Amino acid sequence: MRQENSKTLSIVIPVFNEINFLNKLFDQIKLYFNKDNIEIIVIDDGSTDGSSKVLNELKEENNYKFLFKLIKLDINSGKGKAIQTGIKNSTGEYILLQDADLELDTKDAKEMFDMIIANKDIKCIFGSRYLSGKLKKNNYFFNNLVGKINSLIFNIFFSQSLSDVHCGLKILHRSVIDKIKLSVNDFGIEIDLASQIVRNNFFIYEFGVSYFFRSKAQGKKITWIDGLKSFYYLIKVRFFDNSASTNLSILYSSIYMGFVGSHFGMGLGNTLFIIIFFILGSILGIHFKILTSTVIFLFIFIGSLFGKGNGTTLAVILFFLLGIFVAKNLKKNFQNSKFNNYF
Repeated sequence: MRQENSKTLSIVIPVFNEINFLNKLFDQIKLYFNKDNIEIIVIDDGSTDGSSKVLNELKEENNYKFLFKLIKLDINSGKGKAIQTGIKNSTGEYILLQDADLELDTKDAKEMFDMIIANKDIKCIFGSRYLSGKLKKNNYFFNNLVGKINSLIFNIFFSQSLSDVHCGLKILHRSVIDKIKLSVNDFGIEIDLASQIVRNNFFIYEFGVSYFFRSKAQGKKITWIDGLKSFYYLIKVRFFDNSASTNLSILYSSIYMGFVGSHFGMGLGNTLFIIIFFILGSILGIHFKILTSTVIFLFIFIGSLFGKGNGTTLAVILFFLLGIFVAKNLKKNFQNSKFNNYF
């Protein structure tokens, strides 16, 4: 529950061993966010490099107007846990997530805040390192590639069009925060957050930001292991963190689409078709419940009765697309009815 003396903006900053950046970071925060209706919540996530001492010194300076909250976690628990802790201790109408490593420009954070507060219809803005014409420095091809692949997979799974799901700069209205329940403690927090926002039917706007990639020698924390774990989180949030009815739909559509795939190709080709159709079915099950999914299956079956050889394949594809069209319209018509869980 928010406190009575709640602020307009809460800036949540997780910190783990960032001693080389903290003074500059707070100079920028004082430049762009030095107002008494703003609170800065720093979560010291078990730092061991002297960051804790610097943070305490910055807090004691008291040469700022904003409320400075410093929360110390005894052991390093991960970026996700630090963000969750910061959000729980926030009171702002808006919550801004800002990394401490200065890869992302605090000036961009201010522009995002000005934009969202000026338009009450916008509840959520994600920064994007791939949209802007602003300055960028990025020498790591693999990290860049994984980020774009993850965003593509996320878009396919959730019918979105985001360019950068992993960007650490985000601002959310309190109404969004109140609807979600974060549970991931490491860097997978970005995927967990984005998926829950989409599930709760909030639209994610994007804003191009500057990006200055730092090396491992400069303190970069994320590794290739985190990149691999991100694929796990994508699978988890899409295919397991669902309602019982959605999981049943995924299983149902995967099985019948796998069966459809068994009618194509021969030998190894047949196996590949089964796998591809099974995956396609799992994605269909996300968007269509049992009844609408059955409609698609019936159209596929009808298509299989036409033609021979390649003609049958073409007929199945055409009737499959027609089935999706009909299912979408049925879903739309029953969206607000008591039968919504079945469509």
